[in-house]
Amino acid sequence: MVLVSAARDYINRLLQDISGMKVLILDSQTVSIVSVVYSQTELLQKEVFLVELVDSIWKSKEPMSHLKAVYFLRPTSENIQHLRRQLANPRFGESHLFFSNILNDTQIHILADSDEQEVVQQVQEYYGDFVAIDPYHFTLNIPSNHMYMLPAVVDPPGLQHFCDRVVDGIAAVFLALKRRPVIRYQRTSDIAKRVAQETSKLMYQQESGLFDFRRTEISPLLLVIDRRDDPVTPLLNQWTYQAMVHELIGIHDNKVDLSSISKLPKDQQEVVLSSEQDAFFRANMYENFGDIGMNIKKMVDDFQQVAKSNQNIQTIEDMAKFVDNYPEYRKMHGNVSKHVTLVTEMSKIVEERRLMLVSEMEQDLACNSGQVAAFEAVTNLLNNENVSDIDCLRLVMLYALHYEKESPVQLMQLFNKLASRSPKYKPGLVQFLLKQAGVDKRTGDLYGNRDLLNIARNMARGLKGVENVYIQHQPLLFQTMESIIKGRLRDVDYPFVGNHFQQGRPQDVVIFIVGGTTYEESRSVALQNASISGIRFILGGSAVLNSKRFLKDLEEAQRIAKSSTNVV
Repeated sequence: MVLVSAARDYINRLLQDISGMKVLILDSQTVSIVSVVYSQTELLQKEVFLVELVDSIWKSKEPMSHLKAVYFLRPTSENIQHLRRQLANPRFGESHLFFSNILNDTQIHILADSDEQEVVQQVQEYYGDFVAIDPYHFTLNIPSNHMYMLPAVVDPPGLQHFCDRVVDGIAAVFLALKRRPVIRYQRTSDIAKRVAQETSKLMYQQESGLFDFRRTEISPLLLVIDRRDDPVTPLLNQWTYQAMVHELIGIHDNKVDLSSISKLPKDQQEVVLSSEQDAFFRANMYENFGDIGMNIKKMVDDFQQVAKSNQNIQTIEDMAKFVDNYPEYRKMHGNVSKHVTLVTEMSKIVEERRLMLVSEMEQDLACNSGQVAAFEAVTNLLNNENVSDIDCLRLVMLYALHYEKESPVQLMQLFNKLASRSPKYKPGLVQFLLKQAGVDKRTGDLYGNRDLLNIARNMARGLKGVENVYIQHQPLLFQTMESIIKGRLRDVDYPFVGNHFQQGRPQDVVIFIVGGTTYEESRSVALQNASISGIRFILGGSAVLNSKRFLKDLEEAQRIAKSSTNVV
């Protein structure tokens, strides 16, 4: 519960000490931070009667001196300017300013100078500068997530802005946990190195007093790695509940937009999928699709039992009992219809896109070797009219990542086939992926063929057979966690920053993936934390990816890289 609890605790403290009717004023990023851990109902219970965005609140000039304004904002220069204008002409009786990260001296002076009418009651830093989507998984929702793929010379201010946001987010997580970590990074990644070094500078030099918690136990570990070390995981179709919903429909801040599905009532066009608020989802989020169907059927049966007993109202006492239980009944009804809708919609997509067929091939490309058979199977799928263009592109990418050195001629044949099949295919996208994340760029043993232990493990898995062919893939992150548990993470591949070394096995490890995480990886972390290894892992990233977002980032980076070379 660690991240969600920390974020909730900040919001609680922010609201409960200010009595009376309140307006909560957020920015586009703190809206996400609050919404994933706090429901509308809970805000009302804390007497928050209005939630506004800081950049649009000026549109109304109407004074509301009966309301107390509680601001919760990121300490950006834009937000400070918004506050300056709003404090010059205050609409609310009081203003309480809370920032999600460290304010600098200049910003504090600007705020002090702007508060001529003395409406500001307090200025505080509450370090909730991360979106806690699950207990052990956070994201920073960085819109310009493609920046990590670009060389520093292409857009230095843009890359600095990206790095600053990542460092702020990581710093806030450790301030919330009240720990200062030892920091390591992936040697082959410039961006991972830069993030690690800037984080270290902040924690051990610029704000060393703030991070000095005087704890005696072993320091936690922060490991900064690059998404391009495992480009396979975000390209795969998913077959466990949470990951599959994100892959086929999309989850943003624990909400799923179902407005494109016809005939859905208005109140079901956006649904919440939160492990905190939905017991069925919490119990099933990591289960595979086949089991979900059975578990939903059981939930529907249970609901029908409850509904049947409610139909049997004969006395006034029965009626009173029904009215008392009605909110629970309604909530149960909403929950049942939500999960039935999601599973029905996903079944339809699986059928339409022939995903059972496509996914079996994907898993084969990710987990098994056999180039000749793989080439033949991918070619057959590219010839299949029923397989969508995006699925064809992903298959060629997965083939290229695995066999780029073994079959360049056949790879060219697949590129040509892809180009002739789809007019929308952007030439060179697969080649750009190989340039970004090909075998020469990667540190980890992605296909288990560099290390004797992995080769043996793959053989054993081949002999034993796989319980479920659709979820046989393990993300590279799983091996990384195993290496940390066994104390085998090599210093040469993952060097330490500065002269701060690990004095023993850490109990807490935060792994941050620059370029974004996937729900398959967060599932790996949750299952690892459920086992008794003595280490608690937390996963964070600059965005939460599905294949669509990963490809969008890749296309955007390719477009910018192309236009910058044309200029040169």
